[in-house]
Amino acid sequence: MQTRLLPGTKALLPVIGQGTWDVPEHGARGEEAVRALRRGLELGMTHIDTAEMYGSGRAEEIVAQAIAGVPREQVFLTSKVLPSNASFKGTIAACERSLKRLRVSYLDLYLLHWPSSFAIEETMSALEQLVADGKTRFIGVSNFDVEDVKEAQAALRRGRLACNQVLYHLKERGIEKRLLPFCKQEQISIVAYTPFGRGTLAADMRAGDVLHEIAAKHKKTARQIVLRFLTRDPDVFTIPKASTVKHVEENSGAADFELTAGDISQIDGAFPARSDGRLATL
Repeated sequence: MQTRLLPGTKALLPVIGQGTWDVPEHGARGEEAVRALRRGLELGMTHIDTAEMYGSGRAEEIVAQAIAGVPREQVFLTSKVLPSNASFKGTIAACERSLKRLRVSYLDLYLLHWPSSFAIEETMSALEQLVADGKTRFIGVSNFDVEDVKEAQAALRRGRLACNQVLYHLKERGIEKRLLPFCKQEQISIVAYTPFGRGTLAADMRAGDVLHEIAAKHKKTARQIVLRFLTRDPDVFTIPKASTVKHVEENSGAADFELTAGDISQIDGAFPARSDGRLATL
């Protein structure tokens, strides 16, 4: 698996990680989800993203099962605090609960899940305290547009934002106009969630001539072409969810080839970025 330096840190992150939003939580499908996460680790997809919101903490417990027995330093764990918990004390307590569910002593990255009604200075102060206490190595935000990122940065006193996790797929490329250039300038990585989108994009990936034409040329799948396109910028990482071993193995094959300028132009024409630069969220 190809790795890149997380901007502003000394941490190497796999270009393609593993998401856990809406991951199956119980029964045979839940057991397969655990196997998929373990297989992803074997394939070098060592960045696992989760959140206290996912399954009301159940996703973190599934991640704990998947990483059991794996040396802690071999996994890059990200979790998130809900905005409703993002007071100073609430953020500290939420992180402690996540650590307990994950059965680890620290996170690698802890994020504010989306802008909160609590003062950003209060939340950022709590995140910095968690770094000082050794509860997380790095901090960041999620679903923040340019103005929100600026406010979060300005509220920091000792640390810096390592990433902004946002929605980014072929039909939601608004971040390319304003947010991505700004974050690159500030050395804040973009971590793209839901890279395959939902609804109509899935149909386009099955029937889209452009994606399948390019996939055939590279001997890849349409999903692999999508992941490679979204991570063509060196400051962008992605965290597709894969609930089966088959899908996680497919995702892992998206980081060992390069798209040509012609490929990128074709995809750009078929799935143009919106001109208003709006940040979309689920």
